[in-house]
Amino acid sequence: MTAFWTEADYDDHELVQLVRDPKSGLTAIIALHSTHLGPGAGGTRFWHYPEPKDAIRDVLRLSRGMSYKNAMAGLPMGGGKAVILADAAKTKTPEMLAAFADAVEALHGRYVTAEDVGISEADMALVAKRTQYVSGLPNEDADAAGGDPGPFTAMGIYHGIKAAVRHRLGKDSVEGVHIAIQGTGSVGGGVARLLAKDGARLTLADIHHDRVEELARELDAETCASDAIMGVTCDVFSPNALGAVLDDAGIARLDCAVVAGGANNQLARAGHGQMLAERGILYAPDYVINAGGIISVTLEYLSRREGRDCDINEVRKRLAQIPGRLEEIWTESDASGVSPDQVADRMAQKLIGR
Repeated sequence: MTAFWTEADYDDHELVQLVRDPKSGLTAIIALHSTHLGPGAGGTRFWHYPEPKDAIRDVLRLSRGMSYKNAMAGLPMGGGKAVILADAAKTKTPEMLAAFADAVEALHGRYVTAEDVGISEADMALVAKRTQYVSGLPNEDADAAGGDPGPFTAMGIYHGIKAAVRHRLGKDSVEGVHIAIQGTGSVGGGVARLLAKDGARLTLADIHHDRVEELARELDAETCASDAIMGVTCDVFSPNALGAVLDDAGIARLDCAVVAGGANNQLARAGHGQMLAERGILYAPDYVINAGGIISVTLEYLSRREGRDCDINEVRKRLAQIPGRLEEIWTESDASGVSPDQVADRMAQKLIGR
């Protein structure tokens, strides 16, 4: 496996641990970027990576993003992430999850895990049988936080998109605003439903054709091919699938005024945020706008540790603070000429003592 410390995305991470369990077939990587503010918190991703170096790059970037996300959300948590390297068939077994849970438990609370791409509430329930350092657990109480973080992430993005429309387009409503949404899963689909209620005009795309067509019928939205969504003429492009879509070619294709969505690590590399700014496109830093999920699972985790339920109104109150953080970033960016991603990075780095 590639030496992680030679990777461009290695950023003085406190821990990068390879986890192997030949009996269950588990290969995983756990990365802690910073525990300056508290235990490293971040979900576990179950994904098939063509090469091991792709998994290393992903976990390094995601764990650093969690440090920034938790800090900017005002949470007493550091940044961590895990990736489980799936085979091409994405075979997942209870034994594999048990071995992963044992690895999390062995860190004695330095890392707290939850759902991410490819991992469900049911998976986290299995993990919770062997470690206490887990959140995002199934919860049937509608008045408590917890469970699938997707809807909370979607709500935060919805608030952020409205703030971006207000800042860039001068509109207090998204009614009639054309928004192109890439990815219609738990997060992207949730964002689409919330925007549709407000009268936004939607164009949807997803690699899962049946899913996007069903959602389009439900919301009376347009669709386009997944490889064409970035070139749609619109007011807002909202990436809600996997990251690194904002590279040289992707940015050149954009025909929008705003980029605001839930995908992690949307900017392929440093400098791409400046490229957006030079094109006059307002960017909502991903780890600020998509913090709703980690807000929910963190408050769930902290409440459970204190032996109490977490009132969902506490989560909603924190979600409603996302537009204010974005506005602070954009105001400083407008005044300084520094792109929003760089402004946000500097704020986050200061918060984690770097």
